[in-house]
Amino acid sequence: MTNRQDNLSKEFLTIVEAAKYLSISESALYKKTSNKEIPYYVPGGKKIYILKGDLDNWVLSGKVNPVSEINLETERYLSRNSKIQMSC
Repeated sequence: MTNRQDNLSKEFLTIVEAAKYLSISESALYKKTSNKEIPYYVPGGKKIYILKGDLDNWVLSGKVNPVSEINLETERYLSRNSKIQMSC
């Protein structure tokens, strides 16, 4: 099994492994942990471990909606609010 495949099968990753998993630098990942942007664990108070699922959730939390989805949400919002105002 290659190192990349091994990282994919692990539940907890080190900073080095997590940075490779996210394709970012280790220093960028350290900054995100120090800013509490990504949850992490420090058993014994020394080495940082990150749950792979937390990395996936962090990536998914940065979703940028396409204009078509934003327009649809806007139309739904305006439609709901116009019905509420008409009933008053």
